Amino acid sequence: MRGRGDACSSRALPVSWRPATWHPRLDMGRLSRSRSSTSHRNLPHLLLFFLFVGPFNCLASYGRATELLYSLNEGLPAGVLIGSLAEDLRLVPGAGRQDTQSQPPEHSGAERNPPLSFSLASQGLSGQYVTLDNRSGELHTSAQEIDREALCLEGGGGAAWGGSISISSSPSADSCLLLLDVLVLPQEYFRFVKVKIAIRDINDNAPQFPVSEISVWVPENAPVNTRLAIEHPAMDRDIGTNGVQTYRLLDYHRMFTLDVEENENGERTPYLIVMGLLDRETQDQYVSIIIAEDGGSPPLLGSATLTIGISDINDNCPLFTDSQINVTMYGNATVGTPIAAVQAVDRDLGNNAQITYSYSQKVPQASKDLFHLDENTGVIKLFSKIGGSVLQTHKLTILANGPGCIPAVITALVTIIKVIFRPPEIVPRYIVNEIDGIVYLKELEPVNTPIAFFTIRDPEGKYKVNCYLDGEGPFRLSPYKPYSNEYLLETTKPMDYELQQFYEIAVVAWNSEGFHVKKMIKVQLLDDNDNAPIFLQPLVELTIEENNSPNAFLTKLDATDADSGERGQVSYFLGPDAPSYFSLDSVTGVLTVSTQLDREEKEKYKYTVRAVDSGKPPKESVATVAITVLDKNDNSPRFINKDFSFFVPENFPGYGEIGVISVTDADAGQNGWVALSVVNQSDIFVIDTGKGMLRAKVSLDREQQSSYTLWVEAVDGGEPPLSSTTEITILLLDINDNPPLVLFPQSNMSYLLVLPSTLPGSPVTEVYAVDKDTGMNAVIVYSIIGRRGPRPESFRIDPKTGNITLEEALLQTDYGLHRLLVKVSDHGYPEPLHSTVMVNLFVNDTVSNESYIESLLRKEPEINIEEKEPQISIEPTHRKVEPVSCMPTLVALSVISLGSITLITGMGIYICLRGKRHHREDENLEVQIPLKGKTDLHMRERKPMDISNI
Repeated sequence: MRGRGDACSSRALPVSWRPATWHPRLDMGRLSRSRSSTSHRNLPHLLLFFLFVGPFNCLASYGRATELLYSLNEGLPAGVLIGSLAEDLRLVPGAGRQDTQSQPPEHSGAERNPPLSFSLASQGLSGQYVTLDNRSGELHTSAQEIDREALCLEGGGGAAWGGSISISSSPSADSCLLLLDVLVLPQEYFRFVKVKIAIRDINDNAPQFPVSEISVWVPENAPVNTRLAIEHPAMDRDIGTNGVQTYRLLDYHRMFTLDVEENENGERTPYLIVMGLLDRETQDQYVSIIIAEDGGSPPLLGSATLTIGISDINDNCPLFTDSQINVTMYGNATVGTPIAAVQAVDRDLGNNAQITYSYSQKVPQASKDLFHLDENTGVIKLFSKIGGSVLQTHKLTILANGPGCIPAVITALVTIIKVIFRPPEIVPRYIVNEIDGIVYLKELEPVNTPIAFFTIRDPEGKYKVNCYLDGEGPFRLSPYKPYSNEYLLETTKPMDYELQQFYEIAVVAWNSEGFHVKKMIKVQLLDDNDNAPIFLQPLVELTIEENNSPNAFLTKLDATDADSGERGQVSYFLGPDAPSYFSLDSVTGVLTVSTQLDREEKEKYKYTVRAVDSGKPPKESVATVAITVLDKNDNSPRFINKDFSFFVPENFPGYGEIGVISVTDADAGQNGWVALSVVNQSDIFVIDTGKGMLRAKVSLDREQQSSYTLWVEAVDGGEPPLSSTTEITILLLDINDNPPLVLFPQSNMSYLLVLPSTLPGSPVTEVYAVDKDTGMNAVIVYSIIGRRGPRPESFRIDPKTGNITLEEALLQTDYGLHRLLVKVSDHGYPEPLHSTVMVNLFVNDTVSNESYIESLLRKEPEINIEEKEPQISIEPTHRKVEPVSCMPTLVALSVISLGSITLITGMGIYICLRGKRHHREDENLEVQIPLKGKTDLHMRERKPMDISNI
C-alpha cells in the first residue's frame, strides 16, 4: 500500500489544491461528454499549472480535502441521481501512475485495484435524504423526501437555474444546503470530501395570510390617493419568484385600489389606496377579499377577508327638526313638573355626537329662574312656584351645542294659564304596605283585597267633586258608604306575578268648573312560590352506543320555574327507580352514566328525574328518561356446540341434508346477521347460510374415506366483522354395497392335484375372500352350492374359514376332475351380497397330460345349484391362534339405534376383522405348508402360483 509520502513523487494534483473554479459541474446526461472534451482542451493549461504547484505538492498530500457542490430541486422521488463522486473527483485506476492528466476521466473508481470505497463519515441529518453507493460513489435521493422549507425555515434564495440537478461553482449566501462528509478509501487513494448539496425551491406552498380577517380603518375625510399599509401581508414559505408577487381585491367597490411596494429586503407590502370620497354617514364599512398570488407556474393563491372601516370625524353639527314649540301650562302646576323637552340630532358618533343644551343670553333671568333646562336631556321643568306677578308668556331660546359647531337654535313659547279657583284635593290613606309612593301586594292575595282609602273634597266647599280610576288593572274604586266623600280602592280578581308584576293607575278628581287632579298610584306585586318547575320534555328519549366511556355525557335536562328569585332556582335529582350508575348534576342538570353499558345485558332503561325549586315549601315536577342502548359489533358468532358430529350412511345422495349447524350472535340488526361457510373441504361440502343446513355436493363412499373433518366459519355482518369457527366431524356408516372379493383361487381355470393316498380329514386347499364393507356387512361365509365329478361329495368346505378338506378316502373310481362351485356370501343388511368361484380338484397320482386337464376345464360344467344355505354361527373360530371374539359385542351393539354408539361399533368391527385378517394370513401359511411338505399334495394351475397368494 502506498503511503501519504508517496504523493510527493506523484504527478497527480491533489484534489485539495484545485481552485474552486476547477470543480466539476454536472449537467445531467451530458456530464461525461463535457468532462472529456474539457479535459482535452485544458490539458496544456494543466501542465503549466502542475509545474507551478510542483514544489508544494508534498505539502498538499496530507490534506486531500475536496469540496463539491451539487444542487437539486426539493421534493424529488427516491433514486434520482445527484452526482458521481468518482467522476467529479476525476478518480482513475492506477494509483501508482504519475501523470493523472493522461488518464481518461470517464473511468469509474470501481476499476482500480484494489477498488475504491466511498462512505459517509457520519450519519447525520443530511444522510437521511441521500444514499451513497459505496462502490461507484454515486449519490442518489433517498426515500425521505427533501422539503426545503422544513430543512431551512430561515433559508432563502436558490441555486442557479438549470435542470433538476446541477453542480454550482459556489453556493449563494441564502442557499439551503445539505452537508456531507465522504471518505474515499483505501489509504493510498484517501480523500476527505466535503459535499454540499444546495436545495432549490419549487412552488409547493401557497401564500397564506397570518389572520383570516384583516381590518383597516380609513378616516372619512381621507383625500383621494391616500395610501394605507395593510399590516398583515401574506407569507409564502417559498422563495424568489415562488414567493408572494402581487395582491388584488376581489371587489374594489369603486372606492379603492391596491398597490404593492417592495423594500430593500425584497419584502412586498400591499397598500390600500383611496380612489373616491368617503362618507361614514352614508356607508360605514366595506368588505372585500384580498388575494395574494405567488410567481410560480402555475401560480398559487391565498386569501383573507379585508374589512375597511370608515372612522368618524366631526363633520356634522346638531340640528333641531323644528324651530319653535308651543307649551301651555296652568298657573297652579306643581314644582318639578316637566312642561316640555327639546331634542337635537347629530349624525356623528361618540364624542363627535355629544350635545349639550343651554339658554341663549337673550332669555331673561326671571324665565331662567322659573324654568330649569337640563343640559344633557333638554327637559324643561317648573323650577319654582308660579306667583300672581309672573308673566303669562315666556319665550325660551334654547341652544344645542356640539364640539366645534355653531349651536342649533329652537324657541320654546310657554303660556301660563292663570287659575282663579283652587282644584280638588285627593287625600290617600293606605291600608297595605306603601314605600315611597309604591304599594306592595302579594300575588296570592284574595279578590277584594283593600288597598287604600281616598278622601275627595273641594277645598272651598263650593263645588261638587267627582272621581274615577284611570289606568288598566284588576282594581276598582268605589264609594265607601255611608260616607259621601270616601272611596275604597280594592282588587277585583286574583293577580299573577308571572303575568304582570307592576301596575300604574291614577285616581282622578274633577269639579264642576272642569278642574282635574290626578293622584298616581304604583302597585308592585310580590312573588310567591306558586309555580312548580316544568320540564321542557316530560319524556326524554335518549340513545347511547354500548361500550361507552365511563362518565359519558347523556343529556342536559332543562326545567323552568316561572317564579322569581330563590323560588325560581331549580335543582335536579334522580328518581328512586334510577340505577346507581347514572348521575345527575343537581345544579346543571347534566345526566351522565358512570359505567359502560352492555346492550346484550340490558337494552332499555327507564326511570324518573325530579326538578325541585327552592321555595318554602318547595315544589317539584317529574319527567321520565328513556334510554335505548344501541348495539355495537362486540360479540362474535357463537356455535351452540363446541363441535358437531354427524353420522351419515354412505352413498348418501348429493345435496342431501346432513345436519343443521346452529349458531347465534348476541348482537342485534346487521351486527347479529351471521353467514356460514365451509373453510376446508368446500369442494365436497356446502352449507346454507340462512338455515345452517350442511350438505354434501356428491355421494360419499365409506370405502374411499370413512370420515371427514370440516371447519365451518361463522362471520357476522358488523363493521369490522367478527367471526368464529367450529369443528365438524362426519362419520360415514357402512352400507352393504360391496360383494365379497375372492382372492384365491385366482381364476376358475386353475386346478389342484390331489393324490389318491390323501387321508380323510386332510386339508386340500382353501377359498380366500375379503369384503370392503365393515361390520356385519364384511362377515363372510363359504358354501358349496354345486358339484361335478366322480364323487364330488367327498370334499367339504368350512363355512367360516373356507378350508376344503377330504371327508372320505378316495377310491379307484374317484380318479378324475372334481369341480366344486363355491358361493362366498356376506351377512349384509337388508340383503347379503355374494360371489362364486369354481374350485377344480384333479385326483390322480401325477399330472401326465396337462392339455387333457385344460380341455376338461374349458368345457362348460353341468352343475346343479344347491339351494340349501349353510347354517353357521357368525362368531369366527380359528384352529391354532385363539383370537379375541368380537361377535358378542357385535350382537349386543346391533340392537342400539344409529347414533354415537354406531361409530364405536364400526370401529370395533374394523379392529376385529383386521385382527382376523392378519390371523388368517398366519393360519393359511401354517395350513399350506403341510399340504406341500407332509401330505405330498401338489397344486397346479395353468400359471404358476406363489404360495404367498394362497
